Amino acid sequence: MKRRFGQMIRLKPEGADEYIRQHAAVWPAVLEMIKSCNIQNYSIYIKDNYLFAYFEYAGPDFDKDMARMAADPETQRWWDVVKPLMEPLESRGPGEFWSNMQEIFHLE
Repeated sequence: MKRRFGQMIRLKPEGADEYIRQHAAVWPAVLEMIKSCNIQNYSIYIKDNYLFAYFEYAGPDFDKDMARMAADPETQRWWDVVKPLMEPLESRGPGEFWSNMQEIFHLE
């Protein structure tokens, strides 16, 4: 069974153009890592310097896959480029960078 995720974060105003530019050509190794960690149907939207991400997880162990992604050197290099452009929401949960959202409606 797939799990759906919605997440939010704020872009620093001075980082928005660079964030968009970076995501126009995401590094191939990063894309492959995302796919190999069972992430599917991944989209990021922007409005007024807020980002909304949606993705589906289709694997058996989300925490294990996310730990594998976080340990990947190329993903770490990518995060070193894009993370400084973002600013976590004050209301985020413990340990979150992107804030997880509660799904309140879904229609298949």
